Amino acid sequence: MSSSRSDGARRAFAQGEKRGAEALDRDGLRDHGRAVETEPRYHPDRRVTAAFMLAATALFAATTLLAKAIGSGTLGAPIHPLMLTFGRFVFAALAVALTAAALRPRLTRPAYGTHLARTLCGWGGITLMFAAVAQMPLPDATAISFLSPVFTMILAIPLLGERVGPVRWSAAAIALTGALILLRPGDAIQPAALLALGAAMAMGTEAIFIKRLTGRESPVQILLVNNAMGAGIAAIAVLAFWSQPSGAQWLALIAIGVLMAGGQALNLLAMRRDDASFVVPFFYVTLIWAALFDLWVFGVLPDRVSFIGAGVVLAGALLLVWRDRQRGSVTASSGIPSAATAKPERRPRKP
Repeated sequence: MSSSRSDGARRAFAQGEKRGAEALDRDGLRDHGRAVETEPRYHPDRRVTAAFMLAATALFAATTLLAKAIGSGTLGAPIHPLMLTFGRFVFAALAVALTAAALRPRLTRPAYGTHLARTLCGWGGITLMFAAVAQMPLPDATAISFLSPVFTMILAIPLLGERVGPVRWSAAAIALTGALILLRPGDAIQPAALLALGAAMAMGTEAIFIKRLTGRESPVQILLVNNAMGAGIAAIAVLAFWSQPSGAQWLALIAIGVLMAGGQALNLLAMRRDDASFVVPFFYVTLIWAALFDLWVFGVLPDRVSFIGAGVVLAGALLLVWRDRQRGSVTASSGIPSAATAKPERRPRKP
């Protein structure tokens, strides 16, 4: 009797072990005949990630639209681009500070030197961009700004010790060809296009410092320090060029800062939810928003040269993104000009 009970127990144990092994095999948790521990998998709803990025790019394009409205005299007498940068950083800093006060994130000692270098590049880049959009079509200026990852790639060779292969060099050559088309060399080269090219160079340099920061500090801290430093730099730089804005211009300046902070926050949320390789290409939708806004507000329809040049720049930039994705290193150099391009640690949701 005891022998039959013992045999039954052994059979039940063996069946249970078999079912457990089958479950491990189904879930991919068996490694060379032994079970391994893994964390629960997290599968984000990519429709939400895409919605965040579409909204972020719309906000980024809206800031340049407002800058063009102020700089071109649509909202009153044109004011200096440095005043636009002042509004962008001061009111963004206030918005980020209020958000940080509500969230109370954990802060560490910032790398002040790297932050200062990054902020100077970002301040210079956005000032040049605001000056450019006041004098040229928004889609053209936006497309030229997409050269920033090309300059990041080139600067990463001496500054970060990165190696660049033939595919990435080809992508850079294609994007630069598109920029040359947008410069319209057959006509007199527009000074505004050179301003946009300078903005791309400054933002490309900024991305180098962002890459150094993102492995050391949290995204919220990077946003907070960057906007605070930028507000200080912009406030000093604008003193010699200050003129009293009209009521409509004040509202637009406030909107530029708040919209930029909102776009950065949405970009952070998207990066927190999903892989950078999925998020980065959405940034190029900014070009579509810029074209739509320019047509809607200023009645400017891109011409054939704009379409061709922007298409070539996009082809080169997206080839660079694709190559970085193949290498498993889609980062700031792939085209996200936000304050934080590193993917924050994501904890699996509790069941």
